[in-house]
Amino acid sequence: MKWLSSFIFHKILGWKIIGHFDPATTKKCVVIVVPHTSWHDFTIGILIRQIIDLKISFLGKKELFKWPFGWYFKKVGGIPLDRTPGQNKVDAIAQLFEDKEVLRLALAPEGTRKKVTEWKTGFYHIAKAAQVPIVMVAFDFGNKCCKISDPFYPTDDQEADMKFMYAYYKGVKGKVPANSFDPDLE
Repeated sequence: MKWLSSFIFHKILGWKIIGHFDPATTKKCVVIVVPHTSWHDFTIGILIRQIIDLKISFLGKKELFKWPFGWYFKKVGGIPLDRTPGQNKVDAIAQLFEDKEVLRLALAPEGTRKKVTEWKTGFYHIAKAAQVPIVMVAFDFGNKCCKISDPFYPTDDQEADMKFMYAYYKGVKGKVPANSFDPDLE
């Protein structure tokens, strides 16, 4: 599968990967993927995971894990999430890091495929609660590249940390360019 994924990603689609995951320092991390503008992001993510040969999990609403596709989402690293109101999801997700020896959890901080001007901060609070780094991944359809950052350890200055992370995505275009995240860095 790695060869086929690489052929599709590099030769057919014409994409490249810039940066890498260091398995030694990213056994546990929150992976944020921006921009999230299309269902194509999932396909690109699956190809990249095959190419870099690294298990990266993702959360999905529990309804996705029912028949007929539930087996597939679990096989590719999906973790069902109960979105019932009134639960402390940050603590529950942070506990997953405590329970597992290896967990790289991909999240889309935009929370939707529509245009947003700021991110939801759950990913940030999960990383802080679990005491794990954040790895920033950009799916840049404009330049046909996937950028992978070094691990970033959140500080106690959320505003400065968000500005730092927003800057990483400056100029990145999603599959639907009009819905791309365009950070205001001023």
